[in-house]
Amino acid sequence: MARTDRRGTGGVLPHPAPPPERHAPDPEDADALAARPAGLGHPLPGVIAAHDTATAFAAAWQRHTGVTPTLHKRQRLCRLGTLTPPEPLPEGRSRVAGERDRDRLMAWHGEFAAAIGSSTPMDPGSWADARIASGRATFWETPDGTPLSMAGVSPMVAGQVRVAPVYTPAHLRGHGYAGAVTAEVSRAALAAGAAEVLLFADVATPTSNGLYRRVGYRPVTDFAVYDFPGRGARGAGRGARGAGRGARGAGRGARGGGRDGWTEEVGPGCGHGRGFARGPFV
Repeated sequence: MARTDRRGTGGVLPHPAPPPERHAPDPEDADALAARPAGLGHPLPGVIAAHDTATAFAAAWQRHTGVTPTLHKRQRLCRLGTLTPPEPLPEGRSRVAGERDRDRLMAWHGEFAAAIGSSTPMDPGSWADARIASGRATFWETPDGTPLSMAGVSPMVAGQVRVAPVYTPAHLRGHGYAGAVTAEVSRAALAAGAAEVLLFADVATPTSNGLYRRVGYRPVTDFAVYDFPGRGARGAGRGARGAGRGARGAGRGARGGGRDGWTEEVGPGCGHGRGFARGPFV
């Protein structure tokens, strides 16, 4: 289902979970877009979109199916303005992950997913292999080479790169490692030619929001993620999600990631994914 007009194309598209992101409809179109899949019996697990659009679609889905939506999370799409690395940087250095880091990447991928309550679209081994092969995972490590924090990035699409995921093990948080590695992958993305560097932050987590703001990220728009539990009218209840538009490429940036945890789910990613960098993993 789609709408095309002078503003672009919007729609909610059936797709097996985890879903890709698509441009979302404006709120006034939500009822018609919900009615169509509900009437055909197409199941949807939820919606991801700019906040007002997602809320309107969730309400419309409830009217047509009887399924009560649950607000799963709110995320803030942020765009890098002037990159401002932390001063002073914590002791250590950045390093792109390599083959010797595969086990650690797998473990941290699983820990990140568990911490945010997410299922992941790739098994940890495949995720780690893809990141190593493309050089899209970076550590902040001690001077003797022990990783302390990790940040990933999406492939560049239409001049945009999204930072996701950002993860620091719980016992290593609070030392500035996440800020340092986020600044480094952001710098590398700009050096590689990215016109825009984006990330998603959890609205409910002031720690990560403050960290990204200090590094130079500025809010673009808020997104909402609603789950549609159970089964609604005519069998609706599992399937795919719609996604949203933000300012100049919030939608493009959100879908610009690869399968990195939550990168394609929300995206956000930042992670993940849905990908997005999100606290409290800083």
